[in-house]
Amino acid sequence: MTKDFLKYQAQTSPYPLGMEISHASGSYIYDTAGNAHLDFVAGVSACTLGHSNPNVVEAVQKQAAKYMHVMVYGEYAQSPATDYVKLLAAQLPQPLEVTYLVNSGTEAIEGALKLARRYTGRSQIISARNAYHGNTMGSLSLMDFEERKSVFRPLLPDVYHITFNNEKELNKITTKTACVILETIQGGAGFIEPQNRYLEKVRKRCDETGALLILDEIQPGFGRTGKLFAFEHYNCVPDILVIGKGMASGMPVGAFVSSPKIMGTLSERPKMGHITTFGGHPVVASASLATLNELLQTTLIKDTLSKEQVFRKHLVHPRIKEIRGRGLMLALIMDTADTANSVVLKAKEKNLILFWLLFENKAVRITPPLTISVEEIKEGCAIVLGILDKL
Repeated sequence: MTKDFLKYQAQTSPYPLGMEISHASGSYIYDTAGNAHLDFVAGVSACTLGHSNPNVVEAVQKQAAKYMHVMVYGEYAQSPATDYVKLLAAQLPQPLEVTYLVNSGTEAIEGALKLARRYTGRSQIISARNAYHGNTMGSLSLMDFEERKSVFRPLLPDVYHITFNNEKELNKITTKTACVILETIQGGAGFIEPQNRYLEKVRKRCDETGALLILDEIQPGFGRTGKLFAFEHYNCVPDILVIGKGMASGMPVGAFVSSPKIMGTLSERPKMGHITTFGGHPVVASASLATLNELLQTTLIKDTLSKEQVFRKHLVHPRIKEIRGRGLMLALIMDTADTANSVVLKAKEKNLILFWLLFENKAVRITPPLTISVEEIKEGCAIVLGILDKL
């Protein structure tokens, strides 16, 4: 299978990990040789409830047997999507009430950018240095990393950058700014949290200038940080909330959420200001609804904070210089990039799945399913320490 995988399926790098997958369940992924791999990555924060969660699987199977795609987004009332966005709205602060369902996080970013420009009538967009919001043309335009951008230029114009947590640069937000878009917790940069009420100060500056604040919760959302959404930690409600990844426990999904007043501008002048064929797909919406219900009806969200402390207690080593992040969105900052790379690759040999971060080359990602047990955490931590002891 690997030979055909490399020959016929487009690759994102010259050296994919290439594990041949048989099946997955709970906190484990099983390869075709029968090996069980403890998953500390969860599909890069996507498999919130672990692999093959019974409630999600049941919801998907039941809905697929009723109907799948019937009409492009926004034309027919379909109960899986309607029930989901109603429940989501009940969990969000005002005025975040209306949800536009799409197929991925990067598409949600595209929709949010269009919405901000449409509502404000302005063109300028401000994002953060070392930000990652996706890889489509608009999302890529928000990045300041020229090595990844230059070969795809020209990209979206009128995009400027500020440094996350640098309050002195907030004066760059002006009456020309359509929106400021930030990750609530910077992901690819190394799981960097806002400090010193930074998001509150960005919120205040946006209010002063009439710019909209977009918060990208694609990675930290859906309980990963101990709250349903990470912005709840920082006393800052965005004008537009962007979500995805863990929203449907492994199904392809994204969404952006705003007020009725703002969101309504996409429906006229022109009509169909943003359209998608498969957004709000009933099978995916059913998985999203099952995921949200399980998060709300269990202690999984609260438990992420106690599980974080298990990681912090057991991952103590001279080569681990810092553990960044919150809840089950953690990054081990190693002494060198070589150490980080060795840990990820050697962990694979020992049937533990770890991964890298995009910009911080000394980081090792730890974003397991929220359903991971304390015993499984300890098991994985022991593997990491054993690797570090032998480096």
